[in-house]
Amino acid sequence: MTVEAGTNVTLIGMPGSGKSTIGVVLAKRINLQFVDTDLIIQTSQQRTLQQIMDAEGFDRFCQIEENAVLSLEVDHHVIATGGSVCYGAEGMAHLKRLGRIVFLKTSLQTLEQRLSNMATRGIALKPGQSLEHLLNERNELYEKYAEITIECDGLNVERISERIEAALSRAVRPTSE
Repeated sequence: MTVEAGTNVTLIGMPGSGKSTIGVVLAKRINLQFVDTDLIIQTSQQRTLQQIMDAEGFDRFCQIEENAVLSLEVDHHVIATGGSVCYGAEGMAHLKRLGRIVFLKTSLQTLEQRLSNMATRGIALKPGQSLEHLLNERNELYEKYAEITIECDGLNVERISERIEAALSRAVRPTSE
């Protein structure tokens, strides 16, 4: 099967922004399949994300993540990515070829409330890096790659999914005739 350019919706954003949860709901709403790159990584590596981070370190983890993204050949999917996907320019270019990229933007306060398990969650942090520093660093990259940005603070999963669906319907890509 050949991949039709532009048939996927990729969700990017910080860990705790809701990519996986929202991805499942969004896929149901807009009649697409769902894939989570974190699960692809865990299955291929036969380890949890945290085990990979602990054993391999930040740089190798990002390389493994980018390889997983580059291996994606799907169409008609919502793709939930890991938060560190933004560090791989080649992987992000591949995701852009596969479809639209949606940034789920969340504040530091919201992330702090949601991420009570940072030590075991498999978050790709550099040694000594704070959540605030990570958020500031990654937000620049997320904004660089995103075609659509959804402000998620104070919204539930259903409302965020509605906003993504509305933004996708407004942002129709031109077709070649």
